[in-house]
Amino acid sequence: MKKIVLAVLLISVVACAQEKSPVLGDTEYQKEQNSYFKDATTSPLKDKDRKAFKGLEFFKFDSTYVVNARFKRTPNEPIFKMKTTTDRTPEYVKYGELNFDLKGKNFTLNIYQNQGLIDEEGYEDYLFLPFLDETNGLESYGGGRYIDARIPEGNTMTIDFNKAYNPYCAYNEKYSCPIVPRKNYLKTRIEAGVKAFVKS
Repeated sequence: MKKIVLAVLLISVVACAQEKSPVLGDTEYQKEQNSYFKDATTSPLKDKDRKAFKGLEFFKFDSTYVVNARFKRTPNEPIFKMKTTTDRTPEYVKYGELNFDLKGKNFTLNIYQNQGLIDEEGYEDYLFLPFLDETNGLESYGGGRYIDARIPEGNTMTIDFNKAYNPYCAYNEKYSCPIVPRKNYLKTRIEAGVKAFVKS
């Protein structure tokens, strides 16, 4: 009898292992994101969407969209309240400007610092880079995308658009997301990073 029980348990374990699908993604970053979204303790997805979740859809990694930008600090900028998708208005300051060339054109983006995060451990040097581009509302989320950054030591910064991600409110309206300032609109297609999420 014990042998039968053990055999049944073994079959169940093997079946479960086979059912557990591998984490999808072409790059380490994509795999990390998909793992994060699959985990019920960290996922911003609604339960029904998480249960049906197979993986985020990304543009194919393209090194063209890894650019070295000239970083110009903008000291003495006033603190302002950034609009969000809710009534929440977190305080930000324009920390600097990033100027870079992409596919033969020159662009400038403002980069911001969240004043509420400065005193939190691990976020002392965190910078926020939101942007809009001409894929918004088509292949990518209509409200634009974000990139996380850290204060550089010198006057250059690498921007990897392949790591551009959606605001959480693209997945669940319960979240409050900063609205990308119009000054950070790039008049070009950024075919890199995460694509729009199709809800189940």
